[in-house]
Amino acid sequence: MPRCVQFDEFGSRDALRIVDTERPWPGPGELVVRVMAAGLNAIDVKAYRDADVASRFGVTVPSCLGQDFAGFVEEVGEGVTRFTVGEAVFGSAPFRTFADFIVVQEDGAVLHKPDPLTFEVAGALATVGRTAVATTASIGLTEDDTVLVSAAAGGVGVLAAQLAVRAGATVIGTAASENHAYLDGLGIVPVAYGDGLADRVLAALDGGALTAVLDNHGRETIEVGIALGVPVERINTIAAFGPDALGARTVGGSAAGNEELAWLAGLLAEDECILPIDSIFPIERVIEAFARLEAGHVRGKIVLVTD
Repeated sequence: MPRCVQFDEFGSRDALRIVDTERPWPGPGELVVRVMAAGLNAIDVKAYRDADVASRFGVTVPSCLGQDFAGFVEEVGEGVTRFTVGEAVFGSAPFRTFADFIVVQEDGAVLHKPDPLTFEVAGALATVGRTAVATTASIGLTEDDTVLVSAAAGGVGVLAAQLAVRAGATVIGTAASENHAYLDGLGIVPVAYGDGLADRVLAALDGGALTAVLDNHGRETIEVGIALGVPVERINTIAAFGPDALGARTVGGSAAGNEELAWLAGLLAEDECILPIDSIFPIERVIEAFARLEAGHVRGKIVLVTD
């Protein structure tokens, strides 16, 4: 029978389990996708750990998990014209993609997968990809900028940092030491996060000025940016909210849509941008996959596969 990842109570990844489900059928304007790969996201962890966070997204238990997917069109409903059975697709469908089959709207967040992209990369792209495009666009980077990107080896950070490099900016990225050589290879100046960050950023600036911040980690990065003279309108955060944002912009993935995601997928397909895959787990090992995510220092994305 078809399967999905479900949790019946909040608090821990140990509540995650594989359950049998009915095979879904498409209604008018819908398509059934056979999921091949689906990336893990931080929101999945927040949802199964915290009922209050889950409720903001309309999630109640029991609930499935998973935001992103890539796979094949299994069946189309009445009136569907953009997709045909057998085509490879990718996109997002909140809180249901860790499954063998999902139903998505033809006019929703689903796109044709570029042939060069693996299912693993495509299945991990939608959430972090839209967020990276939106956040970099929010502060209008140019070749005159030097930007600090926090969590620069993570899913959003590694894409945002590369997009900043493409815009001509000098990019300083925070990351764990084991990811420094990797970032350096992408044209990003790596620095360690934690105590003394402002001093390390100053050293990396080598007499220059910091002009923008893309925060994917939290208040610390925003504080460093402000301390080094960056105006709050040139700081964007996806990790600090309310008072913790300190007046910074809070543009996220909802500010980008299918057009922007297709553009980014094209860059990846042409090897002009990279989304590294940290690790791949079969869906049966979902708890191990989330243990890896929660351990931190992930390079890029962790992916579940159904076969």
